[in-house]
Amino acid sequence: MNKENYEILQVSENATDEEIKEAYERLKKKYNEEKWLYGEAGNHAARMLGKLDAAYAEIMEERRQSGAQTEGSSAFEEVSDCIKRGDIARAQALLDAFNERNAEWHYLQSVVFYKKNWMNESKKQLEIAMQMDAQNAKYRDAYENLKNRSEYTKQTGGAPNTDANPASGDEQMGGNWCASCANFCYTFLCVNCLFNLCCNCR
Repeated sequence: MNKENYEILQVSENATDEEIKEAYERLKKKYNEEKWLYGEAGNHAARMLGKLDAAYAEIMEERRQSGAQTEGSSAFEEVSDCIKRGDIARAQALLDAFNERNAEWHYLQSVVFYKKNWMNESKKQLEIAMQMDAQNAKYRDAYENLKNRSEYTKQTGGAPNTDANPASGDEQMGGNWCASCANFCYTFLCVNCLFNLCCNCR
């Protein structure tokens, strides 16, 4: 946030969009009248007109972007809530409706694929999320845990992960899988709750 822009418009940072617009129009009218004054007064008004236009445009663009981010965050929360409730079809529909797909979108898509027991697809989505946000520890941890489960499944000859052979209930979350493999239970305990708590790992 550029505080100078608000100072130019003579409004507080907490002003509403309507208040900012009113201040902009009032000052624009004032400076348009004063720019015809003789000497420095006219020059000052002309300079302020340019600053006024730039400040107003920057403030409104900043607020527009902030609103879009808030809306996107709320939409992600709705997806997460659907996943928590087990409404995977609804979660997928919400994800499909996104126009811009950032790292968090790919992470949530990975969760949905994991819930469907589509491990390869889930892994690919996590890889994209990590490429887009390499510093995000949540994505890295999820990827390592998923990779560990995939490797163990191959070693033990587990059922192929396809939509024709989906897991259900706790198996979807790795619960029964861990319970039936006591020797590996502790090592892969994190897999059990990896995506179960996905919505709480922001």
